[in-house]
Amino acid sequence: MRKNLLKKSRLYPVRSGAPRRGASNGIYLILDRPILKRFSLEDVFSIISSRYIGLVQLRDKKSPKSKVLDLAIKLSKRLSRTKTLFIINDYADVALASLADGVHLGQDDLSLRAARKILGKDKIIGISCHNLSQALKAQKEGADYIGIGPVYETSTKPECSAIGLKAAAELKAKIKIPYFAIGNICEANIDEITAAGIRRIAVCRAILGAGNPQEAAKRLYKKLRKS
Repeated sequence: MRKNLLKKSRLYPVRSGAPRRGASNGIYLILDRPILKRFSLEDVFSIISSRYIGLVQLRDKKSPKSKVLDLAIKLSKRLSRTKTLFIINDYADVALASLADGVHLGQDDLSLRAARKILGKDKIIGISCHNLSQALKAQKEGADYIGIGPVYETSTKPECSAIGLKAAAELKAKIKIPYFAIGNICEANIDEITAAGIRRIAVCRAILGAGNPQEAAKRLYKKLRKS
């Protein structure tokens, strides 16, 4: 069932009872909690409702889980009226309770198998990978998508070394599920990203750090569409 929905939506399955969702563009916006503090909730709603963004992830590693859940519920309700999918970073239980579309896991987080038991077969599970070997393992174990990177050094994850564009591009020949390049991707380097055959990107500051986030998302979207 999940595979059929994945094929029909071009990217992902959808939540039960919701309108058919799954954006055909490749922009995945990460709402990193420290950066979110500069925005009002209404501003966040305006940004994430943009038609240029296909997925939104809430990433909050600092707040108590009760506060993460509270914000997740508000975002989930808003996004349920759009075509944008909503993913929770790390917390499968928060994803389930907030009616999010799925969860994103790192290499040291809850296992994909354990997350699937919590969320069921129709939710999305994405995995952060740093090389082709990890990506192949995630694909084999049933991940719905992969985040590959960081392609470039990034202040969002200073503890992670950049893997480089060549390592990210290696997935094209081997990985059949959707994958998103991540790690300081912005307008200044999007052309070399697309030249490497990568059609999906995950960004944070490239949109949230822009003077006009909606316009920044639009410009990135157009770059991806031209490739």
